[in-house]
Amino acid sequence: MTEIEQRGGDQTSSVVSIGDWMLTILIAAIPIIGFIMLFVWGFGGGVNPNKANWAKATLIWLLVAIVFYALLFLLFGFMFFPHRSHA
Repeated sequence: MTEIEQRGGDQTSSVVSIGDWMLTILIAAIPIIGFIMLFVWGFGGGVNPNKANWAKATLIWLLVAIVFYALLFLLFGFMFFPHRSHA
């Protein structure tokens, strides 16, 4: 973290450096571990508010993607499975 301070409302937090962001995104890209770390960064204590907000936004986008793909599967998934006739 750098010594530059960023003001946002009543909070004062240090700016997350480019190196920290690169490491954060690298860790977040690791399957399973990255998913767990998004929860740790988003809802754990002692994390820079900028990183916490990013983690929460990423989790929201993941939820949106899961819902979208589930709807696609429900709408079009039947096309990939043969229909069986009970004759």
